Amino acid sequence: MSRADDHAAVAGLLDRRDYLMIAEIVEPGSSVLDLGCGGGELLAWLHDHKRVDARGVEIDGDKVQTAIARGVSVFQGDIEHGLDDFPDSTFDFIILSQTLQEMRYPLHVLQKMLRVGKRAIVTFPNFGHWTVRASHLMSGRAPRTRLFPYDWYDSPNLHFLTVEDFILLCRQQHWTIERQVFLRKNREVRRFPNLFAEVAVFSIRSGE
Repeated sequence: MSRADDHAAVAGLLDRRDYLMIAEIVEPGSSVLDLGCGGGELLAWLHDHKRVDARGVEIDGDKVQTAIARGVSVFQGDIEHGLDDFPDSTFDFIILSQTLQEMRYPLHVLQKMLRVGKRAIVTFPNFGHWTVRASHLMSGRAPRTRLFPYDWYDSPNLHFLTVEDFILLCRQQHWTIERQVFLRKNREVRRFPNLFAEVAVFSIRSGE
């Protein structure tokens, strides 16, 4: 791949801030399963640039075909049940990006991820962001902001977690947080992430 193509691929990842952080965390040559992989953009990048064994799960048939056309192995299935048939520690990394809040049973999904994968990389929008708080306070209605532009009745989001909620869950489940990155636009948030971060990225594993 030429340098120009390489730069174009990285620029594509920058359209999703969490993708760039995931790409930094995933180790070269590792085995990766991306849950809800969409059209396989991230998987294809990881395969081409980090030589990972890249596989994905996606429920949308058209997106599955797009991912396969990109040269990655993806099968059609429901994330909630897509891990049931895998043995323990099948993958080095399992990725769940911007989808946890849409899961019906998010804790069960995370537990399965940490059974099948040695590490889980989870990203999600932070519902503790100050604009969400202000919207709820000022309007007295379900928050609707630039980050969460949905009415309550057509939102894909079922669970409204914050940075602090996820950290507390990790403590309760005795999961180790190996890395945590908090983002606002294209910048890292280092102070008061529960208030100012738009997106959270966590790399976790089982055990203390």
